Amino acid sequence: MTALLQGDIDQALQLGLIDANPCPTCTPACTTRLQEAQHARRGALASRERYRNRNRRLARIKAEREAARRAPPAAVTQQAPALPNAAADALARALAKAKARHA
Repeated sequence: MTALLQGDIDQALQLGLIDANPCPTCTPACTTRLQEAQHARRGALASRERYRNRNRRLARIKAEREAARRAPPAAVTQQAPALPNAAADALARALAKAKARHA
């Protein structure tokens, strides 16, 4: 690939560097350079994809945390009895005494 030999990686990528096969007339040095460039570009593309996946994962986690912070508290489905029977009786007696004093 002429663009690769000239050091124009952008042009080489546009011409299909990643999927290019060495031509039959290439020297071993040219084939090696092509393979090294392909390996480097594949590594860079894989790194970019990992970076994007990480950013998506972090954004999802952040959104989940914010949603959990804003979520209304769960409604209480069962109410506990207001007072045990003995306590209710004691309260009723105290109220009766208080009313009797002020009457």
